[in-house]
Amino acid sequence: MHLLDLRHQVLEANLMLEREGLVRLTWGNVSGIDRDKGWFVIKPSGVAYSDLSVDKLVILDLEGEVVEGKLNPSSDTPTHRILYREFEGIGGICHTHSVHATQFSQAGNELPCHGTTHADHFYGTVPVVRELTEAEVADDYETNTGLAIVETFREREINPVEMPACFQAFHAPFTWGKNAIDAVKNSVALEVCCEMALGTWSLKADQAPLPAHILQKHYLRKHGPGAYYGQ
Repeated sequence: MHLLDLRHQVLEANLMLEREGLVRLTWGNVSGIDRDKGWFVIKPSGVAYSDLSVDKLVILDLEGEVVEGKLNPSSDTPTHRILYREFEGIGGICHTHSVHATQFSQAGNELPCHGTTHADHFYGTVPVVRELTEAEVADDYETNTGLAIVETFREREINPVEMPACFQAFHAPFTWGKNAIDAVKNSVALEVCCEMALGTWSLKADQAPLPAHILQKHYLRKHGPGAYYGQ
């Protein structure tokens, strides 16, 4: 993708956050990467979504050095950098403090798959990433957030392409996808699935997970070489 096109895509993805009701104030950011160049584009720190423009976005390399941009990049930039570096199959990252997904993060609760809506987007239980230690927070909070996410996925042998989401304990959700827009769509899906799960548990506290054969059918009909959903 041409770098200017990537800038426009990342701008649109960030503007989607407000339209989709995923953020208040400036509580969220989206980035997208050009894998050929090894550069990623991200929202500047603390800038209102209504004030965003293509020229205000910041471009960095995977070492965290600013390539282009006059504003400070998002404070979550080091987390994005680590995820791009370690999860080579992803092309966009979204971080929000959306209400229902953040409730799961703050409670340290995983999100089991209870229905086909969840299965269409996430191949199983959405995991919780451990809380950071006092030393990790003091040393390099945002970098260590990314490293903790990677640690969780590797230790539990979770494929980040099949599970494009997690809950950072005491913090908030992170999602990712094929590109910046896809990452936001996964954030929307995560928020809705969290809200649905809370409602489901209020009706039936011991609701069983979706049977494995239905999970597999719904996930694979949208993802992978045999996918047939959509145009």
